Amino acid sequence: MTTYHSLASKRVIQTLCNGGVGVIPTDTLYGIVGSALSKKTVERIYTVRHRDSDKPLIVLIGSIDDVSLFGIHLHSFEQKIVSTVWPGKVSVVIPCAQKKFTYLHRGTKSIAFRMPRHQGLLRLLVRTGPLVAPSANTQGHDPAYTIAEAHAYFRENVDFYVDVGERHSPPSTLISLDTSGVRVVREGAVPLSDKRLQLLKILK
Repeated sequence: MTTYHSLASKRVIQTLCNGGVGVIPTDTLYGIVGSALSKKTVERIYTVRHRDSDKPLIVLIGSIDDVSLFGIHLHSFEQKIVSTVWPGKVSVVIPCAQKKFTYLHRGTKSIAFRMPRHQGLLRLLVRTGPLVAPSANTQGHDPAYTIAEAHAYFRENVDFYVDVGERHSPPSTLISLDTSGVRVVREGAVPLSDKRLQLLKILK
């Protein structure tokens, strides 16, 4: 078993920057990750996970400014929202209508982003850029809580595994930003009673 420091290893960073795919601990569960800016890499993850092609993936970012890489420019209200819940285990669905990123939004014209709090993961994201990070399992099966379980799903179909022991966590809480305001799509690791989510009710 390795540690979170292994996330920033030269091999992991180079593999991801070169379009590779691996299994790493995220701020919630183990995820299968690859560059969100590479269509080829994203499609490989869909294939390996046997994921329905119309279901978009969550994108992990190392900075709020990273959303601009997807042609998204946050208005002041949107800035207030993401600054309230990030960093943390809250994923935010933000409109992204650009055809260039259809391979990410899968026709939904929106992308879910999350800026994690975990420093090891943030250091990785700063070096690699945004990563898609669905849970490490094939569609319809339970998330992998250990690297052994992840390996049983993917075997040699990914380029590396980073093992930090057993990982148990609910998925991220999911909120959506659109012209009508803020909407909670899914309660997860951050409960609706959390003061940050309560604050969203009064932000304008």
